[in-house]
Amino acid sequence: MRTTFAGAAIAIAAVLTLTACGGSGDAGDKPAADVSVEPTKAGAIVLDAPKAKPDLVLTDTSEKKFELVKETKGHPVLLYFGYTYCPDVCSTVVSDIAAAEKKLSKADQEKLRVVFVTTDPERDTPKRMREWLDAQGGQDIVGLTGDFATIQAAAKPLGILVEPPKKEKDGSVTVSHGAEVVGFSPKDDGGHWIYTASTTSEQYAKDLPKIVKGENP
Repeated sequence: MRTTFAGAAIAIAAVLTLTACGGSGDAGDKPAADVSVEPTKAGAIVLDAPKAKPDLVLTDTSEKKFELVKETKGHPVLLYFGYTYCPDVCSTVVSDIAAAEKKLSKADQEKLRVVFVTTDPERDTPKRMREWLDAQGGQDIVGLTGDFATIQAAAKPLGILVEPPKKEKDGSVTVSHGAEVVGFSPKDDGGHWIYTASTTSEQYAKDLPKIVKGENP
C-alpha cells in the first residue's frame, strides 16, 4: 500500500502528527497530551522528491561518535525521532519496527539500519536508551543522543517537528515531536518514504523487503 504526496503535503502532515507526551518527573508514565489527529494511511507515503539524509554526528549507546551519513551509506535506513520516557507512541513504533525486522531474512537484517534519535537528550542517556531499545525488542536498533539544537535542526528538513522538552508546573515533562518514520533507499541514500504512527508491524513486515532493495513498497 502506498500513497504519493507532494512535499508540501508532507509538511502539513508533520504538523498534524505532532505528538505531545510526558510524565511525572523522570517516570514518564503520564501523558501530558493526546496524540494529534493524523492521516490513517498505514502504508508508505512516497515522496515526489527524496529528502537528504541528515548529516548528524551524535553519540550512540556505546558512548561512541556516530556519523549517520557515513555509518549508513549504501544501507536501507528507517529513521525515527522520539524519546524513551514517551508513555505510548514511541514504544509502539519502535517495537512494531523491531518485530517486523525480525521477520526479514538474516541477509536483509544485516543490511537494514534502524536509527532512533532522542528528542529528549537531557534525560535519554546512552545507557538508558540501550536498555529501553532492548526492552522494545530493538537490540539491533541504533540509539543516538546529543545536542538538542543539532537534533532539532536535523529533523526540520525532513518535515518532522521537534520542540524543546518543557517542564510543567507539576514537575512533569512534555516532549512534542513528529511521529513519522523516514525510510532511506540504499540506492541513493535519499529519504523516499514516510510512515505515520498508524503503521502496523504487519505493514512494516510487508514493506521492508522492498525497502531493503530500494524499491517502492
